[in-house]
Amino acid sequence: MRTSRVSRETAQVVNALSSRGSNGNAPRRSLRNFAHNADVKYAQDEDEGSSDLSSLPSSASLSSASPSPPPSGRKRKRTVKTEVLSPNPSAANRNTNLLKTTKRQPAKRIKGENGRVEPPPNWEQMYSMTAEMRKKVLAPVDTMGCESLAERDRSPIDRRLQTLIALMLSSQTKDTVTAVAMKTLQENLEGGFNLAALLTVEPARLNELIAKVGFHNNKTKYIKATAEILRDKFNGDIPDTIEGLVSLPGVGPKMAYLTMSAAWGRDEGIGVDVHVHRITNLWGWHKTRNPEETRAELESWLPKDKWHEINHLLVGFGQTICLPVGRKCNECTLATEGLCPSAVIKKEVTKRVKKMEDEDGVKTEIEPVVKEEKADEDAPPLDIPLAGAGIVPDIEGMGAGIKSEEV
Repeated sequence: MRTSRVSRETAQVVNALSSRGSNGNAPRRSLRNFAHNADVKYAQDEDEGSSDLSSLPSSASLSSASPSPPPSGRKRKRTVKTEVLSPNPSAANRNTNLLKTTKRQPAKRIKGENGRVEPPPNWEQMYSMTAEMRKKVLAPVDTMGCESLAERDRSPIDRRLQTLIALMLSSQTKDTVTAVAMKTLQENLEGGFNLAALLTVEPARLNELIAKVGFHNNKTKYIKATAEILRDKFNGDIPDTIEGLVSLPGVGPKMAYLTMSAAWGRDEGIGVDVHVHRITNLWGWHKTRNPEETRAELESWLPKDKWHEINHLLVGFGQTICLPVGRKCNECTLATEGLCPSAVIKKEVTKRVKKMEDEDGVKTEIEPVVKEEKADEDAPPLDIPLAGAGIVPDIEGMGAGIKSEEV
């Protein structure tokens, strides 16, 4: 029995496919190429002229009926659109969703004709009015400041050492707590509060004696290291230069300038703490970001004879009236005179009284209780005698330093 030409050609295709490799995509690719590229002519056999296969279209008719090109055997490549940003990106290339932080720029220095920095207007009036307010209110710094904590019956070298240690303990600590810690050291160190006692005391014992101050663990390490440096490099005395003081562990610029003024009687810079930095910015004297910038701004125009007293003046003012939280602007003369740009005057509010009637018909009036805010650093009663307690000191006469002669 003869087979048709279609069957023979189909067998040839199958044999061709089976002879190729084991690639799974090869048979499908070969069939696709064969269907579109093979030039097959389906002719009728003489013996099968009346077969149904004679009605199949020819390859020419198939090619004319499919005008679209055959699909390629390769996978289509996707084009990725890339955007190259220039070195100086424009506003369109910037991410507008990011939050922009506003940088606080320091105030510009206004220089006069002679090149000196012009002081703020009305600064002398504000300074004198603040001094008058300070004389009326006793602040913790007046009786428990670091300058007054050294034992007066000790030698000058011991008093200078105690002044330095008091300033080191006062960092991040209230004056009341610093005074108690200093009194504890003076009463419990063997042989008295001097350099030899600091060298011999055990760190654990020293840490126990100053446990009330802030960061006492670090301060214990700083005091022990400072004592060894004073013995080895400064002949047992504290340094008499700013460079030498700031080289001690735990001593920054503020402590160094205050130590130079209180211990050596030399005003080589302004000791700026958080109160001085905060209040002078509230007054609008400058716009600074940290105490060091404040010190540079103040030293550029403030007379040198006020470099020492301004710290004592504004620390006490910040402890009693211009508090860090809950400023008493109603009691501040600068606010009532309109000299402080940051003053907030509280308005009097009319209080409503509720009338309640009980079951017996008796009417009672209930007034709302107003909570009074206390100062942040009110001095609690202490069991230690303080020199000058109850007496407002003369601020302008302070800062003479510790003399080298024996008292």
